[in-house]
Amino acid sequence: MGGERHGWKKNPAALDTSSSYLVCGSMAGCEATTALLPRSGVQGKDESWGMVIPTEVREDEPGGGEKLRILVSEDTAHQISTDPWYQVGFVLTTGINSSYVLGYSQSIMVPLGWIFGSAGLLLAAAISLYANSLVARLHEVGGRRQIRYRDLAGHVYGRKMYGLTWALQYVNLFMINAGYIILAGQALKALYVLYRDDGVLKLPYCIGIAGIVCALFAFGIPHLSALRIWLGFSTLFSLVYIVVAFVLSLRNGLNSPARDYSIPRLHNRIFSTIGATANLVFAYNTGMLPEIQATIKEPAIKNMEKALWFQFTIGGLPLYAVTFMGYWAYGSSTSAYLLSSVRGPVWVKTIANIASFLQTVIALHIFASPMYECLDTKFGREGNPFSLQNVLFRILVRGGYLTINTLVSAVLPFLGDFMSLTGALSTLPLTFVLANHMYLKVKKKQLSASKKTWHWLNVVGFSCLAVIAAIAALRLIVSDSKRYHLFADL
Repeated sequence: MGGERHGWKKNPAALDTSSSYLVCGSMAGCEATTALLPRSGVQGKDESWGMVIPTEVREDEPGGGEKLRILVSEDTAHQISTDPWYQVGFVLTTGINSSYVLGYSQSIMVPLGWIFGSAGLLLAAAISLYANSLVARLHEVGGRRQIRYRDLAGHVYGRKMYGLTWALQYVNLFMINAGYIILAGQALKALYVLYRDDGVLKLPYCIGIAGIVCALFAFGIPHLSALRIWLGFSTLFSLVYIVVAFVLSLRNGLNSPARDYSIPRLHNRIFSTIGATANLVFAYNTGMLPEIQATIKEPAIKNMEKALWFQFTIGGLPLYAVTFMGYWAYGSSTSAYLLSSVRGPVWVKTIANIASFLQTVIALHIFASPMYECLDTKFGREGNPFSLQNVLFRILVRGGYLTINTLVSAVLPFLGDFMSLTGALSTLPLTFVLANHMYLKVKKKQLSASKKTWHWLNVVGFSCLAVIAAIAALRLIVSDSKRYHLFADL
């Protein structure tokens, strides 16, 4: 792909045909101040599998003097290096403040209680910020930007890990997308029940409607960077249902008798506690940080760190507010969808459910974008993304993907247990185990003995947690499978 497609300019002086390599100047994330990189069209052993990597260099620096910087991107149909850090910050914030937050009072606070639930949310935020920062600092290694998680893993470990990482990430994002479709279906059903609680419109039907709307939105948004104004709407929708849930929960709590905050004594309490611990990790992490970072403007590492700090400070406040208030108001009896617990004017709850539904449609697009990027790059056409042939391509390919996703969501509406399993098998390894181990591999010559020990402790500790969480999720799946049936109307 040419540099012009990404908004970069080629420097003809640098493309000297007399040499097989180009020399780059100092670059954030490089192991040294200069590096040798194969010329565009020359493949080395570590290049991505069979792909020709175009070499790009920026214009001369203002004020005279030339400072070459290698910006190498693998072929992609989506935009790279176009978004300011605050837009990426809103992408991340949209993910953590999606309609999933309406379930954290029940899925995190009820099994863990006030002390461990509150401390766990804060500790998980700190650990997640640290782990994501490690991945962000590995964005520019090997002389090029690693725009996909699998590219980074492939560069560090080799071909087999490239494939395994892609499989883990795909399963993780597929399940997250299915969860979003279920959430959108729940919002539609809650909206229907406000006016007609006759059982005619069942959850599977609502999930089907939600899948159709998500597909229509996907047809019109060609890539992640094109969300732009939709991120503003997403933030507005998030604030609507979070503020409504917060205010009505506060009012209900002030007018209600003492609540029971004791942790339920279930026969599978240990597994529920482990599952809630895994949900703490799920609340903050995407499993697709390199794909999001690929859209950010240079300097990519510095700007991504700004976006991460925004996500884990200001961006996390709405999550804490609605989670703690929901648990305070309803205690151990809070529902898995907080808007089903709150009592208040019908019109207010109507607006909140509509906002929840619309925000979920936008948020799903973020977590589906790696799959869209893969399909668009491999099979899509270049040129105007809104040309008839490109729109028809998206209708066919994205429509097929979301049809499968919607069908799985309708068949298994009790998907939370399966999401806990995929979180244990993919989110934990991708976000924590691989992040620390890749950092060790890439930066091993620069780390002191104490830092190496710290990263190894993280690798071993999170690996053990992933195994334990997977066992707990399997136990909960077996237990819930006895209570629920396929296409259940929950």
